[in-house]
Amino acid sequence: MSGPASTLVTGIAELTTVDDEFGTFRDAALVIEGDRIAWVGPASGAPAADTAVDVGGRAVLPGWVDSHTHLVFDGDRAAEFAARMAGQAYEAGGIAVTTDATRAADDARLDALVAARVREALAGGTTSLETKTGYGLTVPDEARSARIAAAHVEDVTFLGAHLVPDGLDPDAYVDTVCGPMLDAVAPHVRWADVFCERGAFTVEQSRRVLTACREAGLGLRVHGNQLGPGGGVALAVEVGAASVDHVNHVTDDDVAALAASDTVATVLPACDLSTRAPLAPARRLLDAGATVAIASNANPGTSWTTSMAFCVATAVLQMGLTVEEAVTAATLGGAKALRRDVGTADRPAAGRLAVGARADLQVLDAPSAVHLAYRPGMPLTWAVWQRGRQVVTPAGRP
Repeated sequence: MSGPASTLVTGIAELTTVDDEFGTFRDAALVIEGDRIAWVGPASGAPAADTAVDVGGRAVLPGWVDSHTHLVFDGDRAAEFAARMAGQAYEAGGIAVTTDATRAADDARLDALVAARVREALAGGTTSLETKTGYGLTVPDEARSARIAAAHVEDVTFLGAHLVPDGLDPDAYVDTVCGPMLDAVAPHVRWADVFCERGAFTVEQSRRVLTACREAGLGLRVHGNQLGPGGGVALAVEVGAASVDHVNHVTDDDVAALAASDTVATVLPACDLSTRAPLAPARRLLDAGATVAIASNANPGTSWTTSMAFCVATAVLQMGLTVEEAVTAATLGGAKALRRDVGTADRPAAGRLAVGARADLQVLDAPSAVHLAYRPGMPLTWAVWQRGRQVVTPAGRP
């Protein structure tokens, strides 16, 4: 019996593999077989394949792995954004506005909204997505959000501990999150998260949520150190969370703890710009030896974009990362934050272009990845393959 069909991708001016074997090199080619990468190397040594695609001297790199989004929502918070741009400080309570609109939407509308946002991200080169619940904050609404999210993305995170709804006792609400709400979402989610921040949940409340979710078999994530110094980073490292996200305000001890742990520090450049917060110290974290991921934090209040290319450009232009470091953080870094950087027999690794890895790749309408920051804001995604299938083509581009 013959194997899966193979496709040779050639005409690659620059191939960024984000893999130790090949790194980044020119005049390259790769072969896709089924949903995996079967061969990588110089174009001159490319093997035959069933079909061939010539990308015409363009750059190829892994698809983005966006490890932090909030896509299950309805409503608009443009007025809040405008007020913030006029000088009003960001506070966590704006989440309640989105919660009201999301609860009011019917299932069909929420499903269509999430599908459209996933398509938009894919068109921009994002081939792996995480998204969270957290705009329902009742047992039935959180369960509904989890179910709808699971129909569209691989990695769904339970964020019932996003905010304490108005009028509820915080500790009683934590009891609900750790009990019936967790039971209701568990069939649909892989991860649990908590907003460990002033105006949201204390360190002790956050620890309760994370402990209960770990006992239920979920992986752990933390929103931490966004609005000021706090215990989010220390808690994430203590409980072995896969990532702690935001990390705008970190101490030397926080940085050292991250560098000595497997917890990924996920920075959210678009959110930092939208909230006019101090940029997360990505350069400092990398220099200390921490693993850094870049994610979009796509959400209606503080980062209404799915553009990972924009986040990469911001990391280069304003956070002090090199293009190579930013691309790595937005691909392999995100895969590490989702624990998808190491493959298994039935689940190939994501975030790199190496033999056996998942065939998720994007082609830029440019000769090198440097153009992501050199030409910020330009729509450079020319083609995208996801799990070995070309899902974005050049057709219709000007």
